[in-house]
Amino acid sequence: MRLFVDGDGCPVVDLTVNISKTYNLNCIILCDTSHYIEKEGVTTITVSKGADAVDFALVNMISSGDIVVTQDYALAAMCLARAAIPINQDGMVYTDDNIGGLLEQRHMAQKVRASGGRLKGPAKRTQKQNETFERELMKLIDKDTK
Repeated sequence: MRLFVDGDGCPVVDLTVNISKTYNLNCIILCDTSHYIEKEGVTTITVSKGADAVDFALVNMISSGDIVVTQDYALAAMCLARAAIPINQDGMVYTDDNIGGLLEQRHMAQKVRASGGRLKGPAKRTQKQNETFERELMKLIDKDTK
């Protein structure tokens, strides 16, 4: 099992890196050229900037059982198709049961924005969200290493 991080705009990179070190797991962060992420003991792969470039590079690297940290529903769906385990920055594990509804919500939000509508952005990140993410990621790792 490896930990992959969709590093573009990910608020839990440091938490994920710390957890990977605790469990002695290989952690790979992918980002595009508009971001610079370098963490000791972690592999960072920088890909050319482009629509979904990081997503496609990441999907081509993952294997069954790898864990992927992402807030991108489309990437999560591709990870599920490869039998990887996607989790978002708030600790929600994406599954075959919930991904369809999430993709539908994303589509509806895109339609609202395309028609000139505005949607409220996310609230400021809290310590509770970080704690929930950390707990859920460790549960995934513990479940897979037993």
